[in-house]
Amino acid sequence: MRVLLAEDDELLGAGLKAGLQQQGFLVDWVRDGMAAERELLTGVYQASVLDLGLPRQDGMQCLAAVRRQKMRTPVLILTARDSIPARIAGLDGGADDYMVKPVDLMELAARLRALVRRAHGVSEPLLEAGDLRMDPASRQVWLGGCLVELSLREYELLQIFMRHAGRVLTRGQVEQHLYQWGHEVSSNTVEVHIYNLRKKLRPDVIDTIRGVGYLLHQSVKSDAPRSEPGAP
Repeated sequence: MRVLLAEDDELLGAGLKAGLQQQGFLVDWVRDGMAAERELLTGVYQASVLDLGLPRQDGMQCLAAVRRQKMRTPVLILTARDSIPARIAGLDGGADDYMVKPVDLMELAARLRALVRRAHGVSEPLLEAGDLRMDPASRQVWLGGCLVELSLREYELLQIFMRHAGRVLTRGQVEQHLYQWGHEVSSNTVEVHIYNLRKKLRPDVIDTIRGVGYLLHQSVKSDAPRSEPGAP
């Protein structure tokens, strides 16, 4: 499960990130409200942990901005503001849960899992591009009715392209969506993952538009079965 952590305190942020990773979460960490808003609007996160006292833009402003854009990503506010009016304002402002620092990491992880389960009670639509289908809830991919086994990075990369099928994406745009903050990306990493996707799906599933970026076609066709049959 991929989670966005928005926390400006370096020591606390590092501890929360490490603790959530130990609980099995993939955590991207940002340190200000503008970065949090930008990342939440990508739509790639299953949940977010949002501090209120963020620089550049506070957590409530960030939350209001993403809710205005109809983004339904579950948001858990984690803050030192423990008054009842602050809790009411946070929940009425669009937060799905509210916790006060200091927090027990096991409880935080459990609450995040519960938020995601509730969010999936309204099933997210399948992503489709011709014969290629993806179920974001189960994180499964089918080509022509055949299940395709992908690594986490391959799945996330394909999800980015399927959410923008028919649109050219630059490598910079792909990297911004795909990689955790603070991690260096080698010059050919995206190309390696695209090469692997082409092998597992078909060679022309993602076109390289020379000098511009990459394009996943809206009408992907299947060839012979490539994995176990199955469909949602």
